[in-house]
Amino acid sequence: MKRNLTIALVALAAILAGAGLWFFGTDRKPAVAATPVPAAVPVVAASVTGKDVPIYLHGIGTVIAYNTDVVRSQIQGQIVSIAFTEGQTVKAGDLLAQIDPRPYEAQIEQLTANRDRDQAQLANAEANLSRYNQLGDKGYATPQLIETQTAQVAQLKAAVKADQAQIDEANVQLSYTRLTSAVPGVTGVRQIDVGNVIHPTDPNGLVVVTQIEPISLLFTLPQADLPVIQEHAAKGALKVIAYSQDNKMKLDEGTLLLVNNEIAGATGTVQLKAVFPNHEHRLWPGQLVNARLLLEIQKDAITVAGSAVQQGPNGSYVYVVTDGQTAALRPVHIVQISDGQALIDKGLKSGDVVVIDGQYRLTEGSHVRELHGKAAREADLQSAVQDAIP
Repeated sequence: MKRNLTIALVALAAILAGAGLWFFGTDRKPAVAATPVPAAVPVVAASVTGKDVPIYLHGIGTVIAYNTDVVRSQIQGQIVSIAFTEGQTVKAGDLLAQIDPRPYEAQIEQLTANRDRDQAQLANAEANLSRYNQLGDKGYATPQLIETQTAQVAQLKAAVKADQAQIDEANVQLSYTRLTSAVPGVTGVRQIDVGNVIHPTDPNGLVVVTQIEPISLLFTLPQADLPVIQEHAAKGALKVIAYSQDNKMKLDEGTLLLVNNEIAGATGTVQLKAVFPNHEHRLWPGQLVNARLLLEIQKDAITVAGSAVQQGPNGSYVYVVTDGQTAALRPVHIVQISDGQALIDKGLKSGDVVVIDGQYRLTEGSHVRELHGKAAREADLQSAVQDAIP
């Protein structure tokens, strides 16, 4: 028993001695916490390349008919037939309505009879004049008789001319019984029905025919744009493109017809007029559209997605991905933004890689991780326009 206790004490002493040697013999240093490395920010980026870019001036305009014809009657009469349906496309000269022609036909017959009577009297007077001249040559007719007969012939000739003039006028009146379209276009709402009497003084007439092919557009631009418009117009006709109000649908392409000869002082704008072929009838009178006046095509221009451009206290800027996969803030100058693309003339060069999505989480020097393909299309990076993702 005593022996076992001695062995236990010796073993405990050995353990304590070893622990002391380890504790005092070891060079202990305080532990240093490791600095965490920031996670790379996922972004979508695209390389900048040069391409041809159209330079536009943007305005808002109203479509107006190329011609508008209020079909009115020039005579009074009863409408006996309507030859069109509302909304019908008609050509110039097409019959629209018929006024009762019988009163005018009867008048022509009466005037024709008067002319025939006077022509018969003229023929008799000319025959008498011929006989009097023969008798006068032989001394059997006095000069006064010949002169009187000559005057009668002249009077009857004038009467025949007057009769013919009245017949011509009556024929014109008769032609007015046919109400026709003066221009090609589309008919509107009919203003009078069959059986009613139409008058030249009726304010609404029969119908309004509106020519929509071609069609015109009136739009305005700031007066500050006038010098550049005149500069480019001097080189040739300028193209105008009409878009829907939401700028999603191209309606037609036309040509600038004129720049108005005065500036609206109240608004500081200048009015322009363009003409469009409008073969598909996408432009309609009274329609409000967006107009783009094409000034020129800029060759090898630098463009980026409009979503890449941000605004700061010093102006516009984008983030460029460096070779070290970090983000660098790059100030840029924007010429225009059109169709979701920003035209840059200062700050970028061809080959630069620009962040187009995810840039709102970046700061100068941030580490980035580029997403490609399906990962880029499915990423939700808070910014922007997924259509810009390649």
